[in-house]
Amino acid sequence: MGRPERGPGSVARIGRRVGALLVDWGIAMLISMFFFKSDPAANLVIFAATQMLFVGVTGHSIGHRIFGMQVQGLDGSAVRPLTGIIRTALLCLVIPVFFSDSDQRGFHDRIRKTILVRI
Repeated sequence: MGRPERGPGSVARIGRRVGALLVDWGIAMLISMFFFKSDPAANLVIFAATQMLFVGVTGHSIGHRIFGMQVQGLDGSAVRPLTGIIRTALLCLVIPVFFSDSDQRGFHDRIRKTILVRI
């Protein structure tokens, strides 16, 4: 894909991705615990809402930012809000995440022509 193998601009590897996911899910669980008595449906809705908002507007969730990653278009451009919404909807289905290509992009990234890179 023309990306460097290491450092800024390289494809984010699985360890960073899982770490960011755990941070984002943990934040959703904390919010759910305080406001919705840890309702599992509330966890998912809060997680999805934060992903849609943050990824769609800034290109990264809180977890992505902590682990130094950003969602970008394949050409390095910023993602648009609609991309954040669709990507998050697919991410919440869980299964598309497991179908990755040789560039380590899940189905949710391939559909929207995005890539999660290190910044």
